[in-house]
Amino acid sequence: MVKEKPNSIRIYDKDGYRRRAACICVRSEAETEVLLVTSSRRPELWIVPGGGVEPEEEASLTATREVLEEAGVMGELGRCLGVFENTEHMHRTEVFVMVVTQELDEWEDSKTIGRKRQWFSIEEALSQLALHKPTQRHYLQQLRHSKHRTSSASDPPPIISEHDNDDFTSEPETNNCTASPDDIVAGEKDNTTGSTPTTPPPASCCDTVTDDDGEPAVNAVDPASPPPTPTA
Repeated sequence: MVKEKPNSIRIYDKDGYRRRAACICVRSEAETEVLLVTSSRRPELWIVPGGGVEPEEEASLTATREVLEEAGVMGELGRCLGVFENTEHMHRTEVFVMVVTQELDEWEDSKTIGRKRQWFSIEEALSQLALHKPTQRHYLQQLRHSKHRTSSASDPPPIISEHDNDDFTSEPETNNCTASPDDIVAGEKDNTTGSTPTTPPPASCCDTVTDDDGEPAVNAVDPASPPPTPTA
């Protein structure tokens, strides 16, 4: 059963990327074990919990909300690992670290779609993500890179370009893990002209609603979005 949120409003940044947030949930401050959840589309495979940022919501709040819904855990939110960019599906995911302090016996997704959770070593998690979400492996790679690196709280997190290999590059991010004033709300109207924003997100990221995995959901076309322009 695919988890769909038909009433959710998608938020885009100034570059037309959908804004998402996720959490690497660790068992302790040693950060040797991480929590993965089963995919709503392919329950035999494992993913990092996360989802779309809602209007007027900080990415850190999105991350904690999503792990509670999808993994049934709560804890202490730590550092931001960066903003991970996926150019294929046009979304950017702000990823945080959470030290889990409480695991619920039942939670929203366990009851509604039978979602499961499981602790994995870092190496095991990397192997599991390679089967379904190879781009999410970079979250764990950045977890390792950032563990012993000191940085100021005012330092902006890096934007990390996702690829299906183990090499990635980063550059400074400008929004410091917070919503930019230039963020675009899908379907929002201009209060003075009644028209849609003059710079809408690309058609590839606004003609379908995405599920919790950040991929296009099945049979979930957004009626508020214009049809993509046919190419010659």
